[in-house]
Amino acid sequence: MNLDITLVWAGIIGFGVIMYVLMDGFDLGLGILYPFAPDETSRDVMMNSVAPVWDGNETWLVLGGAGLLGAFPLAYSVFLPALYIGVFLMLAGLIFRGISFEFRFKSRKNRHWWNRAFCWGSVVATFAQGAVVGAYIQGFPVEDKIFVGGAFDWLTPFTVITGLGLMAGYALLGATWLILKSEGHTQDWAYAITPRLLWAVLGVFAIISLWTPLVSVDVRERWLSHIHLIWVFPILAMVCAAALYRAVKQREEGRPFIMALGLFIFTYLGMIASKWPVIVPPDYTVWDAASAPESQVFLLIGTVFVIPVVLAYTTWTYWVFRGKVKADDGYH
Repeated sequence: MNLDITLVWAGIIGFGVIMYVLMDGFDLGLGILYPFAPDETSRDVMMNSVAPVWDGNETWLVLGGAGLLGAFPLAYSVFLPALYIGVFLMLAGLIFRGISFEFRFKSRKNRHWWNRAFCWGSVVATFAQGAVVGAYIQGFPVEDKIFVGGAFDWLTPFTVITGLGLMAGYALLGATWLILKSEGHTQDWAYAITPRLLWAVLGVFAIISLWTPLVSVDVRERWLSHIHLIWVFPILAMVCAAALYRAVKQREEGRPFIMALGLFIFTYLGMIASKWPVIVPPDYTVWDAASAPESQVFLLIGTVFVIPVVLAYTTWTYWVFRGKVKADDGYH
């Protein structure tokens, strides 16, 4: 049996992307919810719940970016000029947010400024990520494998909606994570806001679903020609949404977060099924964008050692910091 190394790399990058979305999504979501927390004690709990894991979560972003550069250089050479400003905003937001983790614990007089840095860093990073996803759905103007569009083509009414949609989605992940990790009035607040965030996510989900066929001809044709297969994913996403709502009403602590993860996973799989095997829409497939097989094999040798280490480190970290979090038991 001949192994298609390009498919292996597509799987690795797809896995890295969804791992980043799931693992960094809930801590970015807490930053989005930060200004609405009932008091400063709840903000301490929110930050303490992610302080030990947030930087490890972003490892998956590095893996996805580095893998894209090495395995699919055509995609990287198109995405970088097309999304340069969006990517810059995302990185700037992540940097501001990362700094706030360290300084907020030490600062008393200026703590409110670090609260703002945590919030706005999370908002900017999340919106930029959502807008980049929207730009990917729209497609890129490419001639002779070179991006020929403008610097702000990624920012359109459609990508604004996808950016706001991801903000609502990450906030939902953050709220369900807070249900799992907190107790008392902080947990009560998380229970109260989760259904409203879920309705917001479903509302934006409906708008994007109706809008996408209008901005992407290839997605419209795919949806209509493979309706039996592709529509399995949104149906499963809706099942997760219903289970999430029921779990919150029954005040279960773990299932809301698991169902929120499922909602993201099936939405992500639905987007991949709508685009596959195109990696630079509308024209270039993963095989068109792939580097030489020798290069992909060389990179794969290192990656097969890195991924188990990252998974082991991540699992160990979550195990060590498992359980409920209190305002005064941060690791600093």
